[in-house]
Amino acid sequence: MNTHLRRAVVAVAALSMAAGLAACGKAKEAGGGPTKEKKGALTIGLLLPENQTARYERFDKPLIEKKLKELSGTDTTILYENAKQDASVQQQQVDTMITKKVDALILDAVDAKSIASSVKKAKDKGIPVVAYDRLAEGPVKAYTSVDNERVGRIQGESLLKALDGNAAKGQIVMMNGSVTDPNAKMYKTGAHSVLDGKVKIGKEYDTKEWKPENANENMKGAISSLGKENIVGVYSANDGMAGGIITALKSAGFDKLPPVTGQDAELSAVQRILTGEQFMSVYKPYKPEADAAAEMAVALARGTTLGSVATSTVNSGSQKKIPAIIVTPFALTKDDIKQYVGKEGFFTLNEICTAKYQADCDKAGLK
Repeated sequence: MNTHLRRAVVAVAALSMAAGLAACGKAKEAGGGPTKEKKGALTIGLLLPENQTARYERFDKPLIEKKLKELSGTDTTILYENAKQDASVQQQQVDTMITKKVDALILDAVDAKSIASSVKKAKDKGIPVVAYDRLAEGPVKAYTSVDNERVGRIQGESLLKALDGNAAKGQIVMMNGSVTDPNAKMYKTGAHSVLDGKVKIGKEYDTKEWKPENANENMKGAISSLGKENIVGVYSANDGMAGGIITALKSAGFDKLPPVTGQDAELSAVQRILTGEQFMSVYKPYKPEADAAAEMAVALARGTTLGSVATSTVNSGSQKKIPAIIVTPFALTKDDIKQYVGKEGFFTLNEICTAKYQADCDKAGLK
């Protein structure tokens, strides 16, 4: 079995098998959940942050819903809302979930800080909140995400590998994510830990709302300021922004596109990697993360301990020792695509290899 796949399988198994005494103790320290056990059908709220990144509707939502019903029965009611990148809308959505008296809430925050008061409202009404993918501030009961600093390190290492001997011949542009997303800070920290001292960073941006059009404008500014002949690579924190960046690079008339990183393994990014327009992305196994959120939400809704689910703890700006599951991400270059095709949480051969990309698929051995 491929090493990456073996690790992913182990990560999935850990969600249902991890029952070590240390983890149990950590969960209890953090207040693993209500003491009164709830029986019968559950109502679980699911709030996701935006729909510009394809992963949320394509993978996260269906995977979480599937696992919730596996764990708590087909009579489970799942109330779903997407904030479409609007923090105030998401606060209203939390209020609605409280009014509807959900038994637990899975929350991927648009703005991790501004949502804190809403998390407290939920807690005050006896509704435990599981922070999903982004660590929300406030009294959350549990958290699951990928190893976010590792994501940044993977991106930085991949960019240096792509640059090879060109690292000293020019400058790179860093296109980080939104300052309202705590993960963006961790990606940036991880990337800087690899890139600093190895390559000159000519321009660096924190991209408002992660929007591709904002990344596009930033990249145009960087090209104008630095000169296209001096840009040897671009660190992009995710695939959506990579698309906007690549459009700007093409418009500027680069003879050969410099290597561009990404994250989320979106379909369009996978296809760009096949054509050589984008150098890499980061594949994050969505199923282990989704399964963890569902397991923790059901455990908390039932009033049982998180000791059999949470394998570690994390700290937020407002809370210590939050029970957590952290999933390992992997680099995705052209050579890696073949091993993931058709796997749960990835795309099928027919989705990737449309007529436009068939020749590139053939070259990559995707058949």
